[in-house]
Amino acid sequence: ALRKARRQEQLVSKRLLREESAAAEGVQDGAEIMPGPLSEDEVLELLRGVQRGSEDRKRSLSRLHLALQNQETQQKFVRMDGSIQTLIGLFTSSLADMQMEAARCLHELSHSSDPMVAEACLPLTSYLLTYLSGHSVEFTELCLYTLGNLVVGSEAVRKRLLPQGIIPVLASCIQSPHEAVLEGLGYVLSQLLQAKEAPAEIIPLVLDSALPQHMLRLVCSGLKSGTGAAVEFAWSLHYMVCSHTANEALLSLGAVPALTLLLLDLAATIQDTTEGLELLICPVLRCLGNLLAGETGCEAQIQDERLLIALFLIMEHFLREHPFIVQEGLWLLNNLTADKPFFCSALLSLDLLPAVLQLLQCSQMATVLALTVLCNLAARGPAHCQQLHQHLLLPQLLPVLALPDPEAVGQSLELLHLLFLHCPEAAADFVRQGGHWALERHRSSPALQKRAQAL
Repeated sequence: ALRKARRQEQLVSKRLLREESAAAEGVQDGAEIMPGPLSEDEVLELLRGVQRGSEDRKRSLSRLHLALQNQETQQKFVRMDGSIQTLIGLFTSSLADMQMEAARCLHELSHSSDPMVAEACLPLTSYLLTYLSGHSVEFTELCLYTLGNLVVGSEAVRKRLLPQGIIPVLASCIQSPHEAVLEGLGYVLSQLLQAKEAPAEIIPLVLDSALPQHMLRLVCSGLKSGTGAAVEFAWSLHYMVCSHTANEALLSLGAVPALTLLLLDLAATIQDTTEGLELLICPVLRCLGNLLAGETGCEAQIQDERLLIALFLIMEHFLREHPFIVQEGLWLLNNLTADKPFFCSALLSLDLLPAVLQLLQCSQMATVLALTVLCNLAARGPAHCQQLHQHLLLPQLLPVLALPDPEAVGQSLELLHLLFLHCPEAAADFVRQGGHWALERHRSSPALQKRAQAL
């Protein structure tokens, strides 16, 4: 569900690392039981146990970590005097086991949906940044996800992190050789870049750093070094493109040819690559499609017919199991063919038109996008319209005219208009196949009647 939401809108979400903590508490896989809320006295007793410098302090910390998985207990804990300061003191101690257990407690607090809890963690931010060059991969990863969760929950946290130098710290951390660290860093970046103040305050700082070139490198090396980090950085690039403030910089880094080559590699290995590849392909398609939508002259960088072949291989592969990839692929195909004669001609010369026609029945959105691609071809004039007509396009359009979706029907009418304009024999064939009765059906529709009447 989270992945679906992320595809359909820019999604911020909090994430929780609990695998090791569950094992430490003896919890069996699939049998995790959320603790109930503690009373004020019980929380106070736990806090005092953590504050006392006894041998039982680590045990108290472990019990506190478990208790903080409950939201009511979190709220009671942060309201107690000195609670956060105590945890920060242990988090910054020289005892690695205490430091790690305190980090887990703070991580639980960062995952809270209560803004008050996130605000209480404000004093933690500078220490989290300091420890991103930590002594262990596990500790650094935990700091990153804690940081990412706090970024989601509070604008005040983001306002504090920027002057504390979060962007230069992330730029240094992105050169880590560890996949887990890079994936966590990508999570932090993807949350930062979706903030409402990102276009004005965050993206300019990112562009002034070395982050974009490393992000692009990690996305394009996803097949070699693991897809987890590549997926996070692909979405981060997508959010930058959506801001309309980073396109020029990304184009100058060669984002369009780099992402094109990545799609060629993905298509070449798609049959024998591990599952989950659609999670990388989705943001890559969207990123490239949106770069093409926003900029003129991009097509000169990617005049390669192989991109069309790769695109159709990818759409065909995921058609049944992950049909959303078809929608993303058609969005890119639309932007490749809109006012771009090279790809319009290549689509026909490679005999890919039948593949486009097959996608008319895929889904509501895919139908509209496939029709839009066909309109892009028809708009090129008589030669292209002749080829469309020769591929028996009209029998494919008649069922679409009977759909209840006004957007799909409207796009069909636009396509018929272009065909009749540039290829008069198509109009005669349309009448012979009973198409005028399909048009009659729409003469009473307020949204479509003028266009149906004109045809």
